[in-house]
Amino acid sequence: MNEQELPPSMGEWKDLYEAAQDFKELGCWDWMYDADLFGVEDPVSGEIGYCCIMGAGGEHFALGVYQGSEGLAGYLQMQSGEIPEEPVEALTLQKCLMASFEDRERLEKPDLETIKQLSLKFRGRHAWPLFRGYRPCYCPWFVTGKEARFLIIALRQSVQVAPRFREDPHLLDPPQRGQFLIRVPRKVEGSVEWSDAWRAPAPYVPTSVDPEPIDFDRLQRIVETAGSTDGILEMDFSLSPGGVRESKGERPYYPYLVLVVDHSSGFVFDAEFVSANELNSAFAEKLLKLIEQHQMIPREIQIRREEAAALLNTVAMSLDIRLSRKPRLKSLDKAKREFFNYMKLTG
Repeated sequence: MNEQELPPSMGEWKDLYEAAQDFKELGCWDWMYDADLFGVEDPVSGEIGYCCIMGAGGEHFALGVYQGSEGLAGYLQMQSGEIPEEPVEALTLQKCLMASFEDRERLEKPDLETIKQLSLKFRGRHAWPLFRGYRPCYCPWFVTGKEARFLIIALRQSVQVAPRFREDPHLLDPPQRGQFLIRVPRKVEGSVEWSDAWRAPAPYVPTSVDPEPIDFDRLQRIVETAGSTDGILEMDFSLSPGGVRESKGERPYYPYLVLVVDHSSGFVFDAEFVSANELNSAFAEKLLKLIEQHQMIPREIQIRREEAAALLNTVAMSLDIRLSRKPRLKSLDKAKREFFNYMKLTG
């Protein structure tokens, strides 16, 4: 385990629970909404955590700290309603730390053990602090020491900002479009002092979908040996609703299900779960192996998303396959539902 992934010390856990209780007792969700965003600068890394106070709806009480420009971009996309078509894929947007207040049943054994070691007592609904880190394509997981230290700071700074916002509802109105109020630390004679600054977030550039290098000799062999057909395939990848882990103790991740389905018959030619890191190389490879196995080149491949087009474009052009973007892939979607329903039954 590298230093970045080490768990919090008992002293850090103690500070985290105290900061969470102070935040909860303030009850700032009574006058703040999840759109009232402000930032806190991490004194160590300099990264901005964008703080979102949740609870005005009376259901989910929490402080979400969206990390950096990537976390902010995911937050803004969800706020705008531009979430992925499949709800589970909203998990690819979240990069944040969360301190929430839950019923006891939501806590896991390590949470309860920490509370017991600290001799803390909680009782009732929405009374039990829960701390989790969210990363794109990974399951929510216990916070690391590094994450806990910043979450403590964010909770404490939220307790400073929220009462000021109650007194001045225009506190978070930016002087220039696109700016956010940021709480900025400064070391003064061995201590840290905090002040306000207005800053625009650094531009966020999403990771591009880069296909793996293509073996053009391989493509030429396929052209020379495989026949053409009028067949149509449907291809897509979808985030699994269930997490998996490679080994005990590791953070579970959500794999992608890659499917290749015959458009007319619904026959599933290929189905495999791959990690997000494997997706770019696996997607086009599925098609190439299928063509090599059956020695037949389909006339058309129907896809849903732009990313799939980017991963298949070179292969499709080289083999004279038409790529068609469709909002619905009827045969593939049916197969996907059957796979995921089977997972639920056997999970």
